[in-house]
Amino acid sequence: MSRIGKQPIPIPANVKVERANGVVTVQGPKGKLSQKIHDEITSEFKDGQMHFYRPSDSKYHRALHGLYRALVANMIKGVSQGFSRDLEIEGVGYKVEQTGKAFTFSLGYSHSIVILPPAGIEIKVLAPNKFSISGVNKQLVGQVAAKIRSFREPEPYKGKGIRYAGEHIRRKAGKTAGA
Repeated sequence: MSRIGKQPIPIPANVKVERANGVVTVQGPKGKLSQKIHDEITSEFKDGQMHFYRPSDSKYHRALHGLYRALVANMIKGVSQGFSRDLEIEGVGYKVEQTGKAFTFSLGYSHSIVILPPAGIEIKVLAPNKFSISGVNKQLVGQVAAKIRSFREPEPYKGKGIRYAGEHIRRKAGKTAGA
């Protein structure tokens, strides 16, 4: 059995989970998410928990089993607690500012980068060099964080750029003077 797929998903009291026509819909205090589930993966509710089952032990079915169990577990966690990703900006003059709904990044380019967060994503500026991305959809939070990080990835010589909070950047030695 799949180690992930066979684990039951506990459903909190304030979360409502429904499966109809191959689509699992999860609704909670923070929002509502839905995910289409493969027809061959079955599920049932027992004692406030959701269980997933697969028809055979083929590699394909084992992969689907763990995948859909993990996706639904992330949906339940998202609508009850939410997901968050913290980022830091390192570098002289590098900063982020909020102007209305838009966010302006000054990252050493000749121009500023302005982004509008997609629906369901909230960005909070904690300091000029620190900000947080949060939302109910784990995939969307990670995707937005990766997109913003790609504007100026941390470089290995001085460590300047946008990095995840707590991320370790491997540093390289610079040039040495010629003899």
